[in-house]
Amino acid sequence: MSEPVTHTGTEAQHSAGFPPFKTESFPSQIFWLVVTFAALFIVLWRVAGPRISGVIGARKGQIESDIKAAEKHRSDAEAALAAYETALANARAKAHAEAEANRKVIEAEVDKAKAEADAEAHAAAAKAEAGIAAARAEAATHVTKAAQDAAAGIVNRLIGVSVSPEQAAAAVKAVGA
Repeated sequence: MSEPVTHTGTEAQHSAGFPPFKTESFPSQIFWLVVTFAALFIVLWRVAGPRISGVIGARKGQIESDIKAAEKHRSDAEAALAAYETALANARAKAHAEAEANRKVIEAEVDKAKAEADAEAHAAAAKAEAGIAAARAEAATHVTKAAQDAAAGIVNRLIGVSVSPEQAAAAVKAVGA
């Protein structure tokens, strides 16, 4: 059979359990917890806290300045849009007025050109009518002369008598009336 194993003093202390759960060491654990917490609190309060507050304040200031700049840019853009729309409306009105003025000028020129063309056409028609009247008068003269010559020729052939041009003219005139 085997003999029971005896433990020395150091081995007995290690086998008693997990050290943080030993009730004999609670007061020293609580002391070091309070000291560590106090040191950490002081570091955070005096060092990290002001740095964090400074960064938050700087970011807040940057955000506020960015918002103000954005509002300024937005108002500038709205003003530019209003100016653009005003300029565009003015340009459209001016273009419409110029187009109307050009239309009136063109209508006046067309009316003037029509009047000139009508005057030229009337002058040409009057000239043509005068030419036609002159041609008719000339043709009538030629016809009368031809009738006089024919009458003289007919009398000469039929009866063998020579008729003077004045007599032939009187005879043609008497027959024509």
